[in-house]
Amino acid sequence: MQINRTECPDFFLDYILHITVTKGLSKRTVQEYYLDVRMFLRYLRMMKDEKYIDANDLQDISIKDMPVSMLNQVQLQTIYEFLYYIKDERENQDRARGRKTSALKSFFGFMYYNQGYIDHDPTERLELPSPKKSLPRFLTLDQSRRLLESIDTAYFERDYCIITLFLNCGIRLSELVGLNTTDLFLDECKMRVLGKGSKERIVYLNDACMRAVYSYLAVRVQMASEQTDHAMFLSKRHTRISKRRVQQIVENALSAAGLSGLGYSTHKLRHTAATLMYQYGNVDALTLKEVLGHASTSTTEIYTHLSDEIVRNAAESSPLADFTVKKGKIKKTKEQEE
Repeated sequence: MQINRTECPDFFLDYILHITVTKGLSKRTVQEYYLDVRMFLRYLRMMKDEKYIDANDLQDISIKDMPVSMLNQVQLQTIYEFLYYIKDERENQDRARGRKTSALKSFFGFMYYNQGYIDHDPTERLELPSPKKSLPRFLTLDQSRRLLESIDTAYFERDYCIITLFLNCGIRLSELVGLNTTDLFLDECKMRVLGKGSKERIVYLNDACMRAVYSYLAVRVQMASEQTDHAMFLSKRHTRISKRRVQQIVENALSAAGLSGLGYSTHKLRHTAATLMYQYGNVDALTLKEVLGHASTSTTEIYTHLSDEIVRNAAESSPLADFTVKKGKIKKTKEQEE
């Protein structure tokens, strides 16, 4: 694939020239770094530029007129969120994410140290997330209730329904955005979602979900237009809601609930749903696998370790957890003396 210079802002072209001429990287590596950095710049614009709030695909985003000043908004957390995005949405494996990490380190190093285009290097402490499985971050039951109680927006029924489905059904962001009204089978209390690899699965709706869906559908009629088609969740422009808009809805709700800045996101609500099902619903790993649409139980098994972790944390939180007594001060019993 050839590098399309007409779509690149000047600062990006400067970087491509630098790694081609000064660094002398191979043609293949230059092309790979070009694609990796281009993807990140598109992702950044989708997340930070209101102009692209309704974009659902990175291919729809132009970076030609992207100002270099936007790079100053990038923090280390932004990079990690991008790496998670390409893992979850693009299904990039460790090797591909490792290459993108190298590309971003190279790019931001050039922008900061070589050119002085930006005021900091967000990749200075960047490391590729460990491939080992760690316990997922999730909201507690009380935090989940607080999140739902804190929703107070101009599109309350829609936003409440979105977060209710996340917390009760554990669906993915892409699955929620892709929902159509024709996917609802309300007489059977269920809906059809399109998961990874275009695999369909049935998700059952509990009472809370049914009430939220019916309330939203009652007001959706007023939001619908000729452009609407069968999209379930609509934007204020009467078109299918975008992933970024849903993320903003969740971010605003988390902020209203006093839960912002704690690393929670739409995907963490999926973790929350799975965790609450396992903790309070006596759901086994095989059932949870079907509910979440995992291809293998190895992905789902992470939730089965949550109870052990909670018990361990309880033991470690004991006020005597760090208490020790020197050997000479321990009084021996008569049995020990004998």
